[in-house]
Amino acid sequence: MDKLHALDAFSALGQETRLDVFRLLIQTGPEGRLAGEIAEALGVRQNTMSANLAILTQAGLIRPVREGRAIRYFADMEGVKGLLAFLLEDCCGGRKALCQPVIDKLACAC
Repeated sequence: MDKLHALDAFSALGQETRLDVFRLLIQTGPEGRLAGEIAEALGVRQNTMSANLAILTQAGLIRPVREGRAIRYFADMEGVKGLLAFLLEDCCGGRKALCQPVIDKLACAC
């Protein structure tokens, strides 16, 4: 991940509802949630939720999958791993072996 993509991701997460959506989808795991379920769980109007989901998708933090007329959203774990790798790529003065245990713990098999 490059700096511009990382800035997009941080910008997307820098708003309360979008951060809540992202955390909910991380907690939900591989089954994801329908857009309406996300809106209901967080008490957000569906048109507002739609805009927030689009921003998170554009930032590469979530991914949509169409199911007929509905859309199910999932945390994009590759995007999350890319963001974490960007943050940690130069940690410990470039001595990756010192940081690798932290990186390994953060990189779940979701």
